[in-house]
Amino acid sequence: MQILFIGDIVGKPGRQAIKQFLGLLKKEYNIQLTIANAENAAGGNGLTKDVAEELFSLGIDFLTMGNHVWDQRAILDFIDHETRLIRPANYPTGAPGKGFGFIRSNGYKIGILNLSGRVFLPPLDDPFSSAIRWVNQIAAEASIILVDFHAEATSEKVALGWFLDGKVTAVLGTHTHVQTADARILPNGTAYITDVGMTGPRDSVLGVKKEVIINKFITQMPVKFELASGPIQLNGVVLEVDEKTGKCQSIIPIQKFSLE
Repeated sequence: MQILFIGDIVGKPGRQAIKQFLGLLKKEYNIQLTIANAENAAGGNGLTKDVAEELFSLGIDFLTMGNHVWDQRAILDFIDHETRLIRPANYPTGAPGKGFGFIRSNGYKIGILNLSGRVFLPPLDDPFSSAIRWVNQIAAEASIILVDFHAEATSEKVALGWFLDGKVTAVLGTHTHVQTADARILPNGTAYITDVGMTGPRDSVLGVKKEVIINKFITQMPVKFELASGPIQLNGVVLEVDEKTGKCQSIIPIQKFSLE
């Protein structure tokens, strides 16, 4: 099975990149399932129902989130009912939505788990103990398990990759918006990458206008984040998975750019 995981979609430019590149990628890599992190898909912050429906209509099958999950209050109206959308599982009990979900593809059931890191991010429940708790539950129903680890610290992401090696199909880092050069298959068959990257404005600082962020660094004054315009990019990874064993056979980083 060929699975495409797309890095953090940022606002309208990110959705335009999905529209421009996704169909081509599906044909090029014979993709059977497409998953994307959508925590910044609505105006650069959070997710609305309309934007979620737009992404589904463009060919994305399942959405994960992160620390910006609650930025659009409208998500509270549909997150409990949308089975194709999950938020980090290590939010405390009582938080809306679910931390993992299932989807069928090619006749197989795939489990998808979303976790948030705690280093330099809000102090949610421990992602390591949460991972084992939920992975054991998911494994009772699916041999293919994909983990979106939305975290800031490289060390925390690498540690979780090793911690889950052999227990899940892939540990895919999101949140920092820059694709890393460490995609690999760990010794026990788990695919790993520290960060999948970003889908949105290419000539930007993590999706935001360069001038805004540069000014913030120079002056240390509060600024209003504005999405950049111009060329767009799609970052992601293609996973080749053995459906029967749940092991990953290859992970290919993807970078697509518009020319203008």
